[in-house]
Amino acid sequence: MPSANSPNDPAVLDETCPLLRNHTLELQRTENPDPTPLPKGQLTALCIVRLVDPIAFTQLFPYVNEFMNDLHLTDDPSRIGFYSGLVESTFAVAQLTSIYQWARLSDIVGRRPVILVGILGLAATTLMFGLAKSLAAVLVARCIGGLFSGNVAVIHSVLGEITDSTNQAIAFPIYGLIWPLGSIIGPLIGGSFSHPASKYPEVFHHEFWKDYPYFLPCLIAATIAIIGVLLGYAFFEETLPSKRKQSNEKCLSPASDSPQSMDLPAGLAPEKPMGMRQLLTLPIMSALSMSGFALSFLATSFDAVFVLFCYSPVQSGGLAFSASQIGYSLAAAGAIAASLQVFIMSYLLRTFDCAMMYNFCMGLWPYTYIALPILNAIARSGLDKETGKFDVSTTAMLWTGIAMVLTLSKTATLCYSLSMILTKENVPTLASLGQANGIVQFAMCLSRSFAPFLVSSLFALSIDSNLLGGHLWAVIMVLVAYLSTTISRKISLHSKKTIP
Repeated sequence: MPSANSPNDPAVLDETCPLLRNHTLELQRTENPDPTPLPKGQLTALCIVRLVDPIAFTQLFPYVNEFMNDLHLTDDPSRIGFYSGLVESTFAVAQLTSIYQWARLSDIVGRRPVILVGILGLAATTLMFGLAKSLAAVLVARCIGGLFSGNVAVIHSVLGEITDSTNQAIAFPIYGLIWPLGSIIGPLIGGSFSHPASKYPEVFHHEFWKDYPYFLPCLIAATIAIIGVLLGYAFFEETLPSKRKQSNEKCLSPASDSPQSMDLPAGLAPEKPMGMRQLLTLPIMSALSMSGFALSFLATSFDAVFVLFCYSPVQSGGLAFSASQIGYSLAAAGAIAASLQVFIMSYLLRTFDCAMMYNFCMGLWPYTYIALPILNAIARSGLDKETGKFDVSTTAMLWTGIAMVLTLSKTATLCYSLSMILTKENVPTLASLGQANGIVQFAMCLSRSFAPFLVSSLFALSIDSNLLGGHLWAVIMVLVAYLSTTISRKISLHSKKTIP
């Protein structure tokens, strides 16, 4: 008769698995240090559907200020930022209201249909945006698009369900690469294909392209989204445990993608997820939520103000870049972020504690905002007042400075990937992972809902009133960034160590 203490005894496994599930996972992690094989097919499918969102989101950045100017909303160029900020805030507010609803629906019908429907809706609203001829139409398109984009927490939960702590150092950088990759493709599409009638008259000579100069980049982005839906429908598998085929033979199925995706034996109740209030009473979850709020505010504000800063005249505190130059700048930002994910992130995750890296990256935000007024000072010193152009040395200095600023900002945004890992590692039970992701994403989306509008208005106010030479907005953002670093330090006090 097998020994009662044998770890391979089915009776022992059946008795301990439902009651000590987390303990079993911890033992597995210590006794089996070899990484769990990555579910390559699922990860690839997840990355494909994830790529759609950043392309659709960033393709409008190079031309959004020009779009607002073409609507003749104001005669003052410095006020254009107010309306472009309003457009982005509308998207974020709508996304905020739908995050929990999408997450709740995914717990009922599954992750797969929620993700695919969201992408399809995003494609339709992107086309609506390109056909808009008034501010009201633009806001409606962005509002509906935000509602369909609220499934971001669902996508993050899928990543948590197909990975574990032994392979996340590989999986998370790959997944984190997708947003930078999309942010390269998106601005290039927007900057290269807006106003096609004037850029490519031999092909787009029809009157339609003159009447709707921003429809072509939207059409390309929507086409990519539809392709993403088709590929996702064909290859993306359901990861919600209740929708997967359950195994009655043992608790950890060898065929399962990862420990997180395992199914419980028949007749055994799954872990009950903790509620929002219960999770927020945990110091680490409240710290991740508050710091996520600050991180999203700083990152979203930078994205909005950087485009506005590049678009504004030099005398108004900007760089007077064209839509194409802005597109190249944003594509460079995406390339920098992608390089960080591919060449550095995996090493950092294996070498340093996630909480420590999170605090370091958050500490870069004050320097990022300080650098922008310095770029304007360089532009002012090298601007030829007669031609309105920069000399060669000034141009070289500006692009070098832009590369440095974007490197700082993209290094700081590594906090997004680190936040996902910290949430996954510190969630009390695996059943609460979706709720925990929802809470942190809600906090991030909340700040994203007003950050573009607030920083754009502050930018316009600083220039109109010549407050601190038009750079009051930068001083305020530096102070906010510094205060945010004090919030992030609380994570180190309560987080589990992610390396031995």
